[in-house]
This record gives sequence, C-alpha cells and structure tokens, in this order.
Amino acid sequence: MVYLEKLGLVSVIVVENDQARGDDGERSALIEEIMRVVSALEAQGAEARPVLGTVVRLGPNPDDDQLREVRDFIPPEAHVFPSDLVAIRSALRAGEIPVLPPFALDSFCRSVRVDANDVLGALARGMVEAAALDDNDMNSSPCDPHADYFPDINLVPLRLMIISREGGVPSYARAGFPHLLINLTSEHDYIRDTYDPSWSKEKHSSLSNLSLARTCLAYMPPTSSAVMVSHRSPSSLIANLITNKPAVSSSLPHALLQGNRKLTRDTPTLLRRGLPIQVVRSLADVDKAKMNHLLETSFKRTLDADAFYKRLEQTLDFVVVAGDYVGAAIVTNEPSSDSSEPISYLDKFAVLPSHQGDGTVDFLWVALHDESYGLGHPFSINPNGGKEGKGEGRDLVWRSRDDNPINKWYFERSSGHMRMGSWVFFWCDAEKRLRVEEGRRANAGLSYIEEWEENRLSRWADVITKIPSVWK
Repeated sequence: MVYLEKLGLVSVIVVENDQARGDDGERSALIEEIMRVVSALEAQGAEARPVLGTVVRLGPNPDDDQLREVRDFIPPEAHVFPSDLVAIRSALRAGEIPVLPPFALDSFCRSVRVDANDVLGALARGMVEAAALDDNDMNSSPCDPHADYFPDINLVPLRLMIISREGGVPSYARAGFPHLLINLTSEHDYIRDTYDPSWSKEKHSSLSNLSLARTCLAYMPPTSSAVMVSHRSPSSLIANLITNKPAVSSSLPHALLQGNRKLTRDTPTLLRRGLPIQVVRSLADVDKAKMNHLLETSFKRTLDADAFYKRLEQTLDFVVVAGDYVGAAIVTNEPSSDSSEPISYLDKFAVLPSHQGDGTVDFLWVALHDESYGLGHPFSINPNGGKEGKGEGRDLVWRSRDDNPINKWYFERSSGHMRMGSWVFFWCDAEKRLRVEEGRRANAGLSYIEEWEENRLSRWADVITKIPSVWK
C-alpha cells in the first residue's frame, strides 16, 4: 500500500476479521485491528487515518425500488449517500489512506457489524455516484474551495484489490492453481456452479470474493479491474496494478503455462467485467453490418463484402463473437485435395482498437482455443453456445503479413510457424491428440514428426496460399 501511494495509487481500505465475528468483544477487536493496520502503514512511511465512524448505511439503496432492469449481480446489502463520504474525502484530500471497519448504520441509527463485502460494494457504487454529482456541480456552478464537498478529489474507483490469505480463484485447468484472468460476464456462473467442494476447505471465501468483484465492477468504469491476491504476493499485486494485466497471459498454450515458474498457488487472479462470448455457426446469424465495421476498423482497410461473404457461404465453420461485435474470430473449413478432412483455417481475428488492452483479445483467443485446437479437454467446457468441450480438436492454421505488429503475439501462442515470402504461416496442434499419444507412449515420448504430421506443412501451404484477398 505504501509503494502504491508513492505511485499515486491512493487506496481506501476496508478491514475484515472473520476470527472476531460474533464474539462479545467483536467491536473492540475490529477497532484494534484498524489501529494495527494504520500503525503498520505509518511505520512504513505512509500517512493513514482510521475512519471509525459509520460511512455506509444498512439496507439496499432506496433508489433501487424504481429500477426495473434485471441485474446479473447481487446488489450490496448496504448503501452510501454522497454526504456520507465526507470523512473519506477529507482523508484523501490530506494525502492519507482511510482505513475503515465493516460497520454500518441501521434504521435505528446504531452502528452494527456487517460483512466487509457489503461495505465494499456500497462504497464502489457510492463513490461512482458521488463523482458523477461532482462533475455536474462543477459544470453548473463555481465551488467554494473551503466547503466539505469541494470536488477536488476524483472519487471514481479504478481498481478493486481483494487481499486475503487465500489469493485467487482455483481453476481446473491449472490443477487447482488460480485462474489468471476471468471474464465475469461469461464465466462467473460457470465457475460458481462447477467449483470443487474440496477447494472450500482452504479457500472458503473464493466464491464470495468472486461475487464481490462482479458487484463492484458492475458499478465501476468498464476499464476497471479487480485482483484477488494472497498477502504473500505483494510484488505480484504491484505489478498487476501497474500493468493492469495478469501475471501470465491466459491465452498462452497450456504447455507453457503448466511449466511456468510464475504460476504458484499465490498467483493473483485478475477479474474484468468482460463481455459475453458467443459461437455462431450459421452465416445467417452473423450481423454483417457490425462485422464489416469491426473488420474495416481493425485492419484499417476496405472490405470487399460481397466476395468475402460469398466465400464464407461455402467454407464457414464458426464465428466467435465478443460482446456486440467488438471482437471476432472467423474459422473456415478449407477443402484439401490430399485429405478427406478439411483444413481448419483462422480466416480473420479482429478486435476493435478501443478494446485492445482490456482483456478482450485474451478472452477471444481462449474461446477460439476451446472451440478448435483445444476441443476435447475438460477445461474447454465453456457455456458460450459452442460445442462445450465435446468433440475432437483439429489443428488450426492461419497466415499473417510478415510486417504485422501482432506477429510477436502469434509467435507466443502458436505451435510453430513458417515464412512464405511476404507471409508468415502459423499453426496450433490439436492438443487432445498430442496428450493422448503422450499418455499411450509413456516414457517413450513423441517423435519429432509424427506419422499424421508428414507432409502436412506443404499440404497446408498449398491450400492457404491460394485463398484470395477480400480487401479492395
């Protein structure tokens, strides 16, 4: 926290202490914990302020009764009015880190103990709403610089840090090690429903923290993120907050991830509000106007739409769509004269520039993996409208101009590449087939070129090089 303050990342801390819950001396123990945290921060050179008065109010926000839209998250059982944030504003204006206990004001104006997650959810919403009022006030009238509500502090929260003994959310794909990156919109319910009960013994709060992240990020700006991290990984937390990226990209090949020394039980989990991911198999279900806009904006070229869609009518296998066409991966089946099985070809992979760097690229590639060369693995069972992990994966191939700046990213995710004039040809091997063969042969291992791999590069190249351009 001290280092983050030096970087200009000011925190508002809510302290939880489950060990004191329900005890007669619960309030005293929590206040003592608050003072211990404040003293620890000050001992490291930071300025901190204990905010022992109640900031949040018990119960849902009164304005929620007027809302009719269906929410995909659970609202906090507490709320904050802008006037309740005076103590936090004062601390932040003085350059101090406010440290709060999980107290709330009930309907009888009593300060009662509540779950810290409800306090955090209320603060996330209340601070965003207060910042919006500040903007309106600044635009409408001049402000008194001595007033308690002077909006010289931007209260909009940009990051949520959930620091605990448990760290991130365990993942099947990582053998119980934490998820690296979670798309809350498309993955939250599936992670919750398939959570292994045995994990609850050591990580009993993982699911509640997952729900907390979804609630807070629903109120925070779309570019915001949350991180679930162990108290044993301070350096990982700092790196994550600076880069706003996971410790290791979740779209890297599983073979690289499994052998990566950065992956431990204390590796942080980065969470984003994310986008819905869907798999479309019929060209009739593709919104061509939105797809045209995506491709032309991403590639900065004019699409020959008639020729493009005429080709897809004959060859389309599936399209992975992120959100409202902010990203898409188009895969086709290219016929080969030398084989009865068509070639699985990544025809287009595009993300709008406005969504590059917010996790959409990784979300899209992981979905592509699960539907193509990663198909058949248990961890490819994702409810995105595709095959949900059922079937046999196929080698995925694609080409890219040799001066394409994204090639470095492709190099890291492909099984191999080959240069062909002004093109670079990439491929990803079907993972299930390789794993089955490795298991069957035990210590013998795989040969450099397997029988099914003989002459495949020349066969692929012969087909791929003849695919016509769709740009004007």
